[in-house]
Parts: sequence; C-alpha cells; structure tokens
Amino acid sequence: MRVISGTAKGTKLNSIDDLSTRPTLDRIKEPLFSIIQNHLQDAQVLDLFAGSGALGIEALSRGSKDCTFCDKSFQSIQMLKENIKKTRMEEKSKIINKDYKTCLEQADKQFDIIFIDPPYKLDIGVDSVKKIINLKLLAKDGIIILETDEEERELKELEKIDLEVYDVRKYGRVKLLFLRERG
Repeated sequence: MRVISGTAKGTKLNSIDDLSTRPTLDRIKEPLFSIIQNHLQDAQVLDLFAGSGALGIEALSRGSKDCTFCDKSFQSIQMLKENIKKTRMEEKSKIINKDYKTCLEQADKQFDIIFIDPPYKLDIGVDSVKKIINLKLLAKDGIIILETDEEERELKELEKIDLEVYDVRKYGRVKLLFLRERG
C-alpha cells in the first residue's frame, strides 16, 4: 500500500495484517481519488475508521488542508502515527483514539470530505452517516464516501436519510457510495 499522488507520492504505508482491518487497496484508491479530485484542494477531511490512514493521507498528499483521523484501535493508531510521520503530515493531522460515536460527538468543525470505511460485518456505516447529518458535520457542498460490501442493505437504509446517493462504484465485492446533501 502506497501514496499514489501528490507531495508524498510513492511513500509506502504500513498496514496491519489481521482480519479486523481491511485497508482500501490501491486499485480502489486510484479511481476514488480521480472521482473526488476537484473537492480535495484545501478540504477539511475526516477519515473515520482510519486504520492505517491511507485515505486521509492520500487526501493530504493531494492538497487537502487538514485531516482528522479517528480509530478506536490502539494498534491502528500507533501504525497511523508512523504513517503520518513517514509522509511528513504531522502538522495537518489530528488523531483521535476513540470509537466513531465519541469521535463524531467531539468534532469541533464541519468537514468537506468524510471517508467512512468501517469493518464490514459491524453494520455501522449508515449509523455513522446518520450521526454526521444529525450533528451537522458535513460542510455545505461536502461529500461522504461510504465503503461497503452490502450495497443493497446500505442503499435501503440511506433512503431514510435526507441525502442523495449521487454515484455508486463497484470494484469486485467492494462498493463505494458517494453521498451529498440534497439541494
């Protein structure tokens, strides 16, 4: 796993090899960042369920203003800190070692881009989207990218939220749902 483009291009990122983490693969990251490239410059980013931090670090490398990384795993946070140091992104990074609910409740600003890549089996992706909307954490014209392997279930649940699913991309069993507020 590596940083694909920008100031940290080519930097190899550390990742944890166990079943509870599932880093977003380069073959998914590349098209994802092509889709959102016009939103990245000076964006305030939230990488929820950050793991290795690959998504947030990629956004920083491509010109985002800052990134808040959130993960409840101490092991993931240690690896994330190494990756942020390796890419020299310390000054643009805020790290929160708490569960996603606490992280969202303690957020002190709105975000232009929010990455949600939860462990698939926990079924908490849509719950985190609901909390983001209820807490008004999505900036005007902001976007949420939800990674899932249960597209139909997630889309059915998302219909109950005042959001527009404006794009869906499929990469094998991985689906990326692109969300924004209606209007």
